Amino acid sequence: MKIIKITLLFLAISMLTNCASSYKNIEPQSISYISKKESGGIILEYKYDLLDKKYAKKEVKRGVKLVAVKITNNSDKDIVFGRDVKLAYVNEDAIYIMDRDKVYKSLKQSPASYLWYLLLSPMSFYTNETNSYGMQETTSSFPVGLIIGPGLTAGNMIAAGNANKKFKTELLDYTINGTVIKKGETIIGLIGIKTHSFDALMLKIE
Repeated sequence: MKIIKITLLFLAISMLTNCASSYKNIEPQSISYISKKESGGIILEYKYDLLDKKYAKKEVKRGVKLVAVKITNNSDKDIVFGRDVKLAYVNEDAIYIMDRDKVYKSLKQSPASYLWYLLLSPMSFYTNETNSYGMQETTSSFPVGLIIGPGLTAGNMIAAGNANKKFKTELLDYTINGTVIKKGETIIGLIGIKTHSFDALMLKIE
């Protein structure tokens, strides 16, 4: 019984340090773009390192980088991002821009992972008293796990679901692949690329 109690205690501590993360909106139109590159009158500004908490950990684990890009068309014609101009590394290696849904599936939290909190359900608080023989005996117990387990499960699943919803909405709002950029116009978007590095980027004009 003592071993079970200790195991459940360590399990509880581990789970409490692995709660669902909130999602902080990136708002790419408001961030400061440090990196900048110009090609043929078309200016690319971009920024890595946009996510935090569990989403940032998923970037490392999945080898996916979310990048905010700002493209200003100072050329003399309209262009289509992904057709007339494409994103590339400065060594001119092509970049595969991931589908928005694949980016989301790669980086989102998994609400189902918090079902493990239900393992806390068997936990109980026991009240012990010394009997007339000087021995400790259990006089009462309270099934605290039946409150904590389901409560933490539901709370974290809801929190993860809400955070994922905000993340997915922002990816949808800032999808730019295939977007027409008129001359003199600037567009801002979020793209996902398959990489573990933070290599410098440029625009390749087709």
